[in-house]
Amino acid sequence: MTPSDPSDPLAALDPSARRASARVRLGVGAAIALFIAAVAVAAMLSFASSGGGAQPSVSFSGSSGDGGAGGSGSGSGSGSAVDAGASSPAVLVHVLGAVAEPGLVELGEGARVVDAIAAAGGLTAEADPAGVNLARTVADGEQLVVPVVGAAPAAGTGPAGNAPSDGKVHLNTADVAELDTLPRIGPALAQRIIDWREANGPFTSTEQLLDVAGIGDAVYSGLAELVAP
Repeated sequence: MTPSDPSDPLAALDPSARRASARVRLGVGAAIALFIAAVAVAAMLSFASSGGGAQPSVSFSGSSGDGGAGGSGSGSGSGSAVDAGASSPAVLVHVLGAVAEPGLVELGEGARVVDAIAAAGGLTAEADPAGVNLARTVADGEQLVVPVVGAAPAAGTGPAGNAPSDGKVHLNTADVAELDTLPRIGPALAQRIIDWREANGPFTSTEQLLDVAGIGDAVYSGLAELVAP
């Protein structure tokens, strides 16, 4: 038997004990190796499942973002509002007579007498609805006077007021039916007169009829004494 090495703490142990400790150390080393291998495999699997280390992105749909749902919804709404406001020019009409709230009313292009009366609060109990043509298209700047029952229709002082009782067809107030009563003016030509009036504003003289397509000197000569602005 060889002498014991004083530097080896296991030298004092029985040889069988030393063999047992070696086996224990081998088992612990194997367990550590397996643990390290398991950690490495888990890390590789985690790396592969995350797409090679790419960080997941998170999107927010807040109302303050440029591309957010709230932002885009707000933008489209304001654009619709602006478009709607700019779709038709304003028409100012001075409504007087037997209406609930006489005064200036603002209407859209193509509005009719009935719209102007409604904007002025509607007819009063004394109003005569037959005294005005409710279906007539109003013109910008006209004065509309609604008569009371039993009174003669009042003549408007604006460029397109109610038609005075002078026996003439007034170009700024007449509708298609009234214009159609003129000689050599049918429904199509009557509509052209109204279209010209709406595009260029009220007639200031009867000679402007010559600017309407289809009305020449011969047609105008037969109308000159029968019409007025």
